[in-house]
Amino acid sequence: MRRRTALFILAAAVSCSVAPGAPAQDTDTTATLAAGPVLTLDDAIRLALDRNKDLKVVAYERGISRANLLAARGQFDPSLQVQRSASQQFEEASTNPPLFFETEKLDTYTAALTGQMPWGLTYNVGGQAYNYRFMYNGYSNNFQTFGGFNITQPLLKGFGFDANLAQVRIAKASRSISDCDYRQSAINTVTSVVIDYSNLQFAHDAFGVALRTRGLAQSLLEDNEKSFKIGSISQSDVIQARASVASLEDQVLVYGRSVRDAENALRELIGEDTFFEDKPLFTLVHLETPEVSIDRRADLAVALHMRPDYQAARLGIVQRRATEAAADNGLLPEVDFVGGYGYNGLASTFTASRQMVADRLNPSYQAGFALTLPLTFAVARGNARAARLLRRQSEEGLKSMEADIAVQVAQAEGQMETTRKRVLADQKAYALANEAVDAEEKKKRAGTSTTLAVEQVQANLASVEFNVSSALASERQAAAVYFQQIGMTLEHYQIKLADE
Repeated sequence: MRRRTALFILAAAVSCSVAPGAPAQDTDTTATLAAGPVLTLDDAIRLALDRNKDLKVVAYERGISRANLLAARGQFDPSLQVQRSASQQFEEASTNPPLFFETEKLDTYTAALTGQMPWGLTYNVGGQAYNYRFMYNGYSNNFQTFGGFNITQPLLKGFGFDANLAQVRIAKASRSISDCDYRQSAINTVTSVVIDYSNLQFAHDAFGVALRTRGLAQSLLEDNEKSFKIGSISQSDVIQARASVASLEDQVLVYGRSVRDAENALRELIGEDTFFEDKPLFTLVHLETPEVSIDRRADLAVALHMRPDYQAARLGIVQRRATEAAADNGLLPEVDFVGGYGYNGLASTFTASRQMVADRLNPSYQAGFALTLPLTFAVARGNARAARLLRRQSEEGLKSMEADIAVQVAQAEGQMETTRKRVLADQKAYALANEAVDAEEKKKRAGTSTTLAVEQVQANLASVEFNVSSALASERQAAAVYFQQIGMTLEHYQIKLADE
């Protein structure tokens, strides 16, 4: 509340003129300092969603998360493996001095599709050809070929979707989290626009109050000067009225300076990055307080269903559970089934040897098991314990967040109701203060009141009118915060984000 009040007081510096003699809340704000283009709230929101720099930064996370999901899924795409190698073997002859001579040559050709399945099986499907050439037969060609497949299937550790799809599940949740983060950033941006726009309107109103208060003091000074000329009042009344006008000039100057500062804050929010003093000010359209229907029993449920930050926290638990499931699988011993089947060829030419494989001659197979058993399982136990604690931490964090959201929603509801009552009370006070000024001025003209008494009721009128504008600004901002806290900002302003 203190922070919001401080914003109001700061924004009071900004402004445009309003029609004298009327409450600030009933007037349209028009710039007195080089009035520029009309800027509606809808225009400001649209510009912010298109150009706000912070929102653009957050938007990149959506593309990054989708790229990461593509990479995670890509681990199950097959790969083409092609290999060509040549080797030679030399031996030392039993001569003096010793000589080296070549005894064997080997050329290797490999072409295969390799990959992994989501349940852990790895495969190699293709063919190999070896050309063994020896010295004793004059290095004549001797092609040995094989065509078939080999597989390795984990049976314990590494088996199943939990062990192999953890990164995909984490990346998929990250993609949804990035969407939630972008939506939350959009909600925050729209809320900030409404608050800054309302601050600027309030500042226009406050500047109008300062101008009207100075105008009333100037009128009193002129009346006193006339009365002094005809001898109905003393010179001290004239001096007192002049002093009042001079002191009010300070407020006008302060509010005039703040007009640019408050507008610059809004300009930055809608994506501008140059802030020149001679730039025309926006002409604002009077901002009405939206209709807000508070339902204390339903609002919290709506918030838990609609708030993107809460949904992102729930998705974080999904990621933790995927990590925990993979870590639990790592506690198992590694037992793999290995097997393969294919056909062989052996001939002096590659064509003949390959044809034997194509004709399915000379079948061969292999089958067996491989066991790897860590002696302590320290790494696996540590990973599983950390994953379990992180998951529990996330769940407790979600409960804490639920409590925070409940408090935030209750505060937003209470602030909405309080500002409504403030508006009604301050508007009533304004009507009475206006009547008091009229009555005191009539008494002054009749000679039954003093300059000091008129200045006091005028100062009270300015204070009450300022309070009316402040209460209206508080009500508008309370409504914006209320929609933000229940996650309905975009729905209220009928905003549909891209890719939704």
